[in-house]
Amino acid sequence: MEIEHVDWRNFLARWSEEWADAHGHVDELSPDDAAARRGRWLGADPATEADIAAMEDRLGRTMPPSYREFLRVSDGWRHTGAFVWKLAGTREAHWHDDASGLGEDFDEAWGDEDNPEEVRAQVGLWSRALQLDVESDITFVLLDPEDVGPDGEWAVRVWASWRAADPERYPSFAAFMIAMHQEFHVHAPGRDGEDGPAFVNGTTRSQDASVSRARTAALRGRHEEAAALLAEARKYGRPYAHELLDQIAQLDGTGGCGVQPPHPDNPRFLSEQLPLKAVDLLAGGRPAEDWHYSDPAIFPDTARAAADILQAVRLGTYRYELGGAFGEAVHEAREQARWGDTDAAWQVLRAALPSWEPLGPGHIAPMGLLADPLLAPVLTAERRLELLRTPRGGESAPAPAPAGDRNPEGLSWLVRPGALRPWQTSDSDYRMILVEGAAPDELPALLGSSPGTMLSPPVRQWDVSRHHRPDQRVVSSYDDKALLSVGRAGQGWSFAFEQDPSAGFDTVRFVSPAPAASAGGGRAIVIWHERCQGTSVFHLSAAQDGTLRYTFTVRGGTLESAAGSVPAELIPPALGFDAPDADGQAAAAARALDAVARLHGVTVPRLALTEGRLHTFESLSWSRPPGPGETYTTISFG
Repeated sequence: MEIEHVDWRNFLARWSEEWADAHGHVDELSPDDAAARRGRWLGADPATEADIAAMEDRLGRTMPPSYREFLRVSDGWRHTGAFVWKLAGTREAHWHDDASGLGEDFDEAWGDEDNPEEVRAQVGLWSRALQLDVESDITFVLLDPEDVGPDGEWAVRVWASWRAADPERYPSFAAFMIAMHQEFHVHAPGRDGEDGPAFVNGTTRSQDASVSRARTAALRGRHEEAAALLAEARKYGRPYAHELLDQIAQLDGTGGCGVQPPHPDNPRFLSEQLPLKAVDLLAGGRPAEDWHYSDPAIFPDTARAAADILQAVRLGTYRYELGGAFGEAVHEAREQARWGDTDAAWQVLRAALPSWEPLGPGHIAPMGLLADPLLAPVLTAERRLELLRTPRGGESAPAPAPAGDRNPEGLSWLVRPGALRPWQTSDSDYRMILVEGAAPDELPALLGSSPGTMLSPPVRQWDVSRHHRPDQRVVSSYDDKALLSVGRAGQGWSFAFEQDPSAGFDTVRFVSPAPAASAGGGRAIVIWHERCQGTSVFHLSAAQDGTLRYTFTVRGGTLESAAGSVPAELIPPALGFDAPDADGQAAAAARALDAVARLHGVTVPRLALTEGRLHTFESLSWSRPPGPGETYTTISFG
């Protein structure tokens, strides 16, 4: 309904009829309500022009347009929404004059100079407002004569103590009444399986048709159109409107609507919504006691499964499982993601999206993907939008433009500010091994700290130390074992990567792990890059079939060591490593990294290293033991 053009007579008549039908089975009605039900009219007789003129003379103000138009149809109203039982007409409306005694406290809070202007504008409301509520559940309805729009309408502010919030603002009396009609629909008897006649009328049928159109539009990729329809239907409390809108909001970045999960009998309860609730619970740091879904007294049939879901989400082992072609694609995408190839994982999911099928009328997207610890990082903001815009669920429409890959080509991105910390602009130190002819899960056998070294489950970068060394109390420069994240580095190559090594590069004691990594055949390349107290260090060493082929280290623009036959593309002076400044040396490191990438066709995945989860292991030490007379540092904690 257009608020600017309310047909008051038809609007109020329809509201009255809907109210009467909804209360047709209610036995305990007051005499006035029983009369309203019989007469199918919640209002009073129309106010005459003389009535309105007398009111305005008594109050000393001309009433705003939509309130005057309302009065010409009904001089007052009953059951305005769910909490105002009688609304004032020409005789009952009066200046509030802070009769509730709330003005001082509210004005002090609203008047704080740090508040935005719209908050400070409320100062004095309780003293100046026209009170329209006559009977209510401790709910005040106030017309504000100092909050006037260009159309002459006064804003309406509604406050109830039990809502624990500032008054809710409506731009006009007409907007307030439309919202109260919607509130009546949300709380009307006969909804949601309550006893009595079903709550069905022209308004519900119209809004349910909007929900149906919205769902079809969403499945065809027109999520903005769907969201507009659902936002209106949600105001009337129509089935599925809230949860469908919540799914769109979680994917388009506007934030979820806090909808409750469906009933446990619904197939989406365990596979779609409950895992997301677990993610929210843990992300908010709330205790497991808040997870009432695992209480068998409340959810006897699904409590055990709910407890298992929470535990799996906590441990990072939860897996989104589906049947059919899309379920197969999810499994394949997870395999790609766990070895770092997040772009390939998304390409698999994107190709399979048209085959995805919803689990009922309240479902428009595979939301469980957002709870899968391996696949959730794959679904970047751009890809979530692409998912929303992709036709699915049996609907057809043109496919959207691809969101594009997230992992940059080459290796020079490692030198960019914020490369490994997207939320910062600082540089990150790192060391890595690129191994030819070995799969990622074979690297522990080549480089593990001990025989039988195993890969961890996929973990986030910031959880690597906690997983491998939860009780570490001693750090030694003598024992420099790296905690390496592994994955695929291109056709026929794997990588092992550590961000921010605990020890700095020591040219004298460093032992390249490249020979050990290449012992199984093929080549291995080690890169160590750090900026310690403003001094840049770049090390590169390469081995083949277990034999070191070449190595060099540049520190602060000076070639500190070199051996073997360095390829022409990697000769330090030619790359500009002799630059006297840090920026020049960083540019040389970038050229060296891209040269390695071109020579060997290798890369490492930025998205997986910064936001995803990868398998990890503890490597052999990258430093030799101290020799006679040499010292090393040991730091103990606790």
